[in-house]
Amino acid sequence: MSGSSPHVPTPSLEEVVEPVCRAHGVELVQVRKLRQPGGIILRVTIDRERAGAEAAADGSGVSLSDCTAVSRDLSTALDVYEDLVAGSYHLEVSSPGLERPLVREKDFVRFAGHEAKIQTKSPIGDRRRFTGTLRGVEEGGIRLELDGEEVVIPLDAITKANLIYKF
Repeated sequence: MSGSSPHVPTPSLEEVVEPVCRAHGVELVQVRKLRQPGGIILRVTIDRERAGAEAAADGSGVSLSDCTAVSRDLSTALDVYEDLVAGSYHLEVSSPGLERPLVREKDFVRFAGHEAKIQTKSPIGDRRRFTGTLRGVEEGGIRLELDGEEVVIPLDAITKANLIYKF
């Protein structure tokens, strides 16, 4: 009998980050691994839905202490899975900001009624960039109101989507 243990597949970054976020009562919005001249930057965006009277307020319910706690525990978790980020890296944990990225289907549902900018892989009609009011999700696509008309954009066609902050 050999002393080797069965191979356990390395999890994805999201599979490591998500439970750390959940443990701190925040939601993972996005994980981005960026290669910069100075090395790798691992950018983690977290959010917390505001409750009660604050729910109507713009912005995130994430505090600096949330970011610090997630960063600390995530650093430890990433040390266990050192293959995920080879070499040295810089970890950044932050709130989504005013122009929050919309990444998952539930983001488009949550922010229905808000204005958003959306970019697609290939043209839909004659365009790849859309700016309008989110009207919800239907069967694999998001509904966006543009100049009084609704257009459905397939979720899998979206390359980038963000809320638009109005001053």
